[in-house]
Parts: sequence; C-alpha cells; structure tokens
Amino acid sequence: MPRKGENIYKRKDGRWEARYIRGRGPTGRACYGFCYGRTYREAREKAGLCRAAVLNGSPVPAFDRRRFAVFCEEWLRRQRGRVKESTYVKYGSVLKKHILPVLGARLPGELGSGAAEELKQSLLSSGLAVKTVRDVLVLLRTIISDASRLHPGLFPRVEIDYPKEPRREARVLTREEQRRLVEYLERDMDTCRFGVLLALVTGLRLGELCALRWRSISLESGTVRVEATMQRLQDPDNQGGSRTRVVTGAPKSGTSLRTIPLTAPVLAMCARFDPHCPGAYVLTGTERYMEPRQAQKRLARYTGECGLEGVHFHTLRHPCVKQKTKILEFLVPYKLKGVGIL
Repeated sequence: MPRKGENIYKRKDGRWEARYIRGRGPTGRACYGFCYGRTYREAREKAGLCRAAVLNGSPVPAFDRRRFAVFCEEWLRRQRGRVKESTYVKYGSVLKKHILPVLGARLPGELGSGAAEELKQSLLSSGLAVKTVRDVLVLLRTIISDASRLHPGLFPRVEIDYPKEPRREARVLTREEQRRLVEYLERDMDTCRFGVLLALVTGLRLGELCALRWRSISLESGTVRVEATMQRLQDPDNQGGSRTRVVTGAPKSGTSLRTIPLTAPVLAMCARFDPHCPGAYVLTGTERYMEPRQAQKRLARYTGECGLEGVHFHTLRHPCVKQKTKILEFLVPYKLKGVGIL
C-alpha cells in the first residue's frame, strides 16, 4: 500500500516505484513519470527532484536505471487494444526474437546510433531478409521515440541507417502457366479447387479466401464482398496449451474492405458450387473452415502436380492487382467444362 498521498509503491521485484505528474494531456488528464529505488526513501527523493525539475521547466534528471527491456515491455502493454491482435502478436514476436536478445539489457543511455547499427549487423549476419531487418529497426525506432517522449532526456538521439533491399521482379504466371493451372483445377473440381480458381480470378488474399463464406457472394448483384481475413497467430496468453490459434478478423487494412464484381462465367461457376448455406465457407462448402496453412499445402500440391514452381497464393494476385481499371477481371482464352470462361 502507498503511504498516504505519496504515490509510492513496493514492486514485486523488491524495488520501490514513485510516481509524479510530469505534465497533462490535451484533456487535462495527468501524465505520470516513474522513479525507482532500492528503498522507499531513495524513490521518494528521486520523485522530489523530478517534480522540482517539472515545476522549473528544466530537464528531468536521467538517473533511471531501468533496462531497455522494461521500456519495451511497457510500450508493448500500451499497444494492446490499440492495434489489431495480429499486429500486437507480431510486435511481441519481434521483440522477443530480435530486439531484446541484443539490446534488452542495455541502459537507456547506451542506446545510441551505435547500438542500432550493432543490432542491424547482427540481424543481417543471421541470414534474415533485408525487409525483415528493416521492419525490426523501424519497430526499434518507434519504441525509442515513444520512450523519449514519455521520459525526456533519458534516451539519446538515434540515427538509423536502414539497409536497402534490391528490387526483385514479381513472380507472375504466364498465359501458358495460367492455362495449365486452370485446366488442372477443372479436372475433378471440388470446393477447394473452386476456391483457388476464385482467388485467381478475383485477386483474393489467402486469409481472405479462407474466411470467405457464401453469404458474402451475391449471385443477384454479381459481386463478392471481402470483409474478413483468417490467420493463425501465436497465443502468448495460453500457458501449457497450444501455442497458436486461428483468428478471424478485419482484413489487412481499411482499403481491403471491398466489393469485387464478378464476370458472368465466374457467376455461373459460383452457382454450380453454391451449397445454399450462407454460413458455409467457400473452401469447404460446410460451416467448418480450412485454415491458411492447410490451404497453402493444397495449393503447393496442385501447382506441383501441374509442373509450376514458385507459385504461392500471393502469386495468383499479380495478374489482378496490376490492372489499372481496378475491376479485377481475369480473362483466359479457353473454356471450363459446363462453365465456359470465354
């Protein structure tokens, strides 16, 4: 319990934590600073010095001995509820795997540009992709900037030299490859093969396809509504059970919420596989979903059996998203049995 009016607590790790008001937000809500000490008296004295500095308009003393890992954990806690669950899980994974092992034990004053360069070289030498290294460094800069805002004068200015990723040409299916894939999918077509073909002609992402239910396809208006995505995420709150779980939520971004018009041949194909159950998933035809990892394995088997290499679900999007008309039509010069795509 804090002593009356002092706002000083004893933490579970044995240290004393003293809080002081370092300012107020636009709504007048108090913004607190924190001081730590091995004794009650030490924490109180540090808080007193900080209050005096705030009243005088001078920089708050930088005697905080907390390690960088503490600031990372505090930053991550603040993100919960502010960002999508998948983003929160990704932040936690990047911190645990890449940032904390290298910089977690450093004091704030030791996190200059040299430390960022050390982290960059460590990640590059481990074989990580350049884009992944850039993402890690961006997150590091975000955390330090946020901590610097909350604790003025505690962190040094950090300049980060981001690695440059060479531009690579996107894998795009040739017309011959498109023909081979569609002809393969047409043979013994089932709900999963139908879903892959639907992704090819509409540009659906893997997660969007797995989360797509028949209630989102309108045969009357000739459209498919994209409003959800499915993905398997780490479950940091589950102790002793499965480390991951399947989550269905909002699409990748606000612009990913969209209505895609379907051509007449595609609508005929939809009518052929419609199970007349709005809650059924397109990939299964039932109310049981097929998760992304299973769908990826199915596509790998399909492309392998028709002799295509380096094809993933994102590869199927390229012929669609590059069209400037944004109508997302995909026309191929052959016919499906009983469907007739051109």
